[in-house]
Amino acid sequence: MSTLTRRDPFFADFDALVRRAFAPAPIQRQSGFTPAADLRRDGDDAVVALELPGIDATRDVHVDVEDGRLVVHGERRDERSEDDGARRVREVRYGSFRRSFTLPEHATAEAVSASYDAGVLTVRVAGAYTEPRKPGATSIPVTVAAATSAE
Repeated sequence: MSTLTRRDPFFADFDALVRRAFAPAPIQRQSGFTPAADLRRDGDDAVVALELPGIDATRDVHVDVEDGRLVVHGERRDERSEDDGARRVREVRYGSFRRSFTLPEHATAEAVSASYDAGVLTVRVAGAYTEPRKPGATSIPVTVAAATSAE
């Protein structure tokens, strides 16, 4: 046997208030942008190219190796203004960015180099596609010189 219970409107409002107060915070969009990235292989090296136009690469871009990951992060600050006498327009764009890429276990920070040219940051990881060196002993083959005959 079931019982039908009528809800009091006060409790319905109270219930909604409690749900709103203790509900998880809504997901907020991050300010900033995500630069486009192109990953490619160049021989045994991995090359990552990121589109970062209008950035002062020496001041606003950082390339780090953190816990086996290549991390590129920084901030874009772009100000433009026009003043033609009758009107003045000023546009300010800014925002932070962060991209990270997993490195092979054998890649070290010493293998990473970065350069910036024409709005593109190029990060090269030397030897990323070489076989990792295995711990333990390694056999070195011995070559035998050709025998020379004595006269």
